[in-house]
Amino acid sequence: MTTLYIQLPCKATADLHPRWQDLACRYALVGGDGIIAHEAVTPLTHLSATIAKAQRLVVMLAACDVTLVQVGIPPLSPAKLKAALPNLIEDQVLDNPVESVTVAGGVTNGLLTAAVVQRAWLESIHKALIALGAQNFSLVPAQLCLPPQAGQAVAVAHQDGDHVNLTLRLSEQAGMGVALMTQQPDEVIQSLNAVVANTPIMLYVTQKNIQPYQTALNNSGLTARIHLAADAWPLWIAGSHGNKLNLLAGLNSEASIKVDWQPWRWALILAVTILLVNIFALNFDWWQMKNEATSLRATMTQIYQARYPKESVIIDPIAQMQQKIAFAKRDSGLASSDDFTMLAANFGEAWNTVTSSDKPAIAKLEYREHSLFVSLKANQNNNNEALIKQMQAALTRRNLSLNVAPAESGLVSWQIRSMK
Repeated sequence: MTTLYIQLPCKATADLHPRWQDLACRYALVGGDGIIAHEAVTPLTHLSATIAKAQRLVVMLAACDVTLVQVGIPPLSPAKLKAALPNLIEDQVLDNPVESVTVAGGVTNGLLTAAVVQRAWLESIHKALIALGAQNFSLVPAQLCLPPQAGQAVAVAHQDGDHVNLTLRLSEQAGMGVALMTQQPDEVIQSLNAVVANTPIMLYVTQKNIQPYQTALNNSGLTARIHLAADAWPLWIAGSHGNKLNLLAGLNSEASIKVDWQPWRWALILAVTILLVNIFALNFDWWQMKNEATSLRATMTQIYQARYPKESVIIDPIAQMQQKIAFAKRDSGLASSDDFTMLAANFGEAWNTVTSSDKPAIAKLEYREHSLFVSLKANQNNNNEALIKQMQAALTRRNLSLNVAPAESGLVSWQIRSMK
């Protein structure tokens, strides 16, 4: 897997330019075998083709832009610890926690390492990388990309514009960055000696600056404590392998996760097309059925008005027609299926078919709401399920239904209705 490593300029230098993406950046393209295929210094905007070629991107923020602090770990769940982290470190940083991004790192000796960076700067970097086509990438502090060395500090001095960026790795989880407003090697060495006191230091500088720094080191009398070597990409690459802290984790999900919809575009287009076709088909069927229902109702209304021209209010032509037919049958001497006489006669026939010897006595018959209500004495076997089933079967054969109501005042009521 090819990996592209990029070192960004510090925010102080970027603030001096209207378009910081045009500032020069060091980068190295490493193949899957770990061999550096290409390295150079070029503006970030010129790396879009290289970014597209790489399968993984590691972007190193200047050490002076990222503050590493260590705090004790309270007994909290990971989710609550993440929410409480800005409040735990607010006494150790100068920036406003609201305007900063705080990301938890590793734990050493019970102390949690947290990285703090300005949110606006981190979001600006993220947007610039997204605009260049970056997808699988991480943002890491440069100081944690230097390999830690037991018993001594590791420092790198990089010239950045009119000043020098000093990157320090002090221990496994400790590091810092200092922007020195000077380009003089002797002043850089004196500042380094003041920042890291009484500890051996391995100082890396660019190959062209080896001689000036060696001369300044000899003049300072610190050759026994500060050792000099040439800076090269293998140093940073080796150190970055042990770094697990990704500053992108501090951004919200919309900023830190970008879904690449490009490979799915045809599938999405097909899915949307199928959805639209189905929606159109459903709406067409609904429109067609609605027109049929409207036409059918208009026809029924027209037939009803032709038969009964004096009727001015027509709400339900079918129900009103059935009512007129029932009235006509009644007027002509034909009984309707829900008349009292028909219900009582059919109930009597069904009652006579029940062969049980302990049938309950009928207390009274009532007719209301087109139903026959039969009251049975509750002190007899009125809860006999076999009796009820026999009656329901007998009534069903006569197009009648039976509903059993709870007992009241010692009587159980059966409601007999026509099923037509």
